[in-house]
Amino acid sequence: MLAAYEVQRAAVSLWRQQGRRVAGAKIGLTAKAVQEQLGVGEPDYGTLFADMILENGAKVVRGAVMQPRIEAEIAFVMKEDLAGTKISSEAVIAATDYVVPAIDICGSRIAGWDIKIEDTIADNASSGLVVAGDTRRKPAVDEMAGVSMALRHNDATAGEGRGSACLGNPAIAVAWLAEALTRFGGKLSAGDLVMSGALSRMVPAEPGSRFSAEFAGWDSVEVTFAP
Repeated sequence: MLAAYEVQRAAVSLWRQQGRRVAGAKIGLTAKAVQEQLGVGEPDYGTLFADMILENGAKVVRGAVMQPRIEAEIAFVMKEDLAGTKISSEAVIAATDYVVPAIDICGSRIAGWDIKIEDTIADNASSGLVVAGDTRRKPAVDEMAGVSMALRHNDATAGEGRGSACLGNPAIAVAWLAEALTRFGGKLSAGDLVMSGALSRMVPAEPGSRFSAEFAGWDSVEVTFAP
């Protein structure tokens, strides 16, 4: 996997040279349902750029993401840098400004998503686009694990889950990411948007599809795909 991350870092370096601005990071493969879908047993991570982040209710033009698939997640926005080893969930919460509901639009350059973990790592953790919700919430460790989510595809239920599906707690996933970045000489930076990982299975997005992720007692986030 080290070689796959080297490929990813080379791509990120090239994109930065081309003028793209880093806006955060994403954690992939946190939910057991997604690990089982792709036949992997551990998370990975990738880099988010400012041009990937869309507003709630955005319409995605056809071809913007290759083989798009949808995941519903909780996004963290950092108020402080975070790096180190053995980072606690409480440390993550202390370094977080707020969280918002979000949709991760994953994509893959590998035909039919016939991938192994090395493929998705090299492909920047299958990053495509991110749709960020509007309602900001100050996170608490216990609340993050208990948040329930319903993903709807054209008004039909396409997936359900809780925060606990994401490595037991989305804050644990963010801690995993900060520790992983630290090992490679990096960190999470103040202002970063961090996608913490899926709460249920990935759902393919066809042209003309409409998706909404409803977080109980909180808010919803929506995206549509052009026909």
